[in-house]
Amino acid sequence: MSKTKRFVVGVVVLLVVGTVAMKWRGDTVNTRVMNEIRSDPFGERARKTMIATLEDGRVYPVNYLREDGRVYMGIDGLWWRVFRGEGSRVQMEINDRILTGTGIVILDDPVRVDDVFSRLRPTVPEWLPRALNGKLVEITPDTEQRGRQNSSQGASVAL
Repeated sequence: MSKTKRFVVGVVVLLVVGTVAMKWRGDTVNTRVMNEIRSDPFGERARKTMIATLEDGRVYPVNYLREDGRVYMGIDGLWWRVFRGEGSRVQMEINDRILTGTGIVILDDPVRVDDVFSRLRPTVPEWLPRALNGKLVEITPDTEQRGRQNSSQGASVAL
């Protein structure tokens, strides 16, 4: 095998191993964060982080802000795309309450995004480009129920 082919194979192997390692680490960290929020729903982390369940069953811990009857979440990663256009249904676990609503990503109002992020993520460095600061999703809640109504594996409330 030529040096070029060995190099390409090496790079591909490193990329695959790195991707698997990052996915595993993210899943492990997310699970730990969600367990902490569920075991102490009024603790320090739960004051800033909610558990969001998407229509397709994916579950993420995510920073949130409740203001003026809305819930805002900042999303890092590509899963914000489910909230494009007309948006998507989402279930939220916030302080031992279950809320459902419709979330829509805000892409066309950078002033509003910066304003909300200034309270949602006040410690983001000024020099960080806007594109790396995640996406802002605004959720209009339509129901709220007291107490968790789900198992430790995932939410059972229908979206």
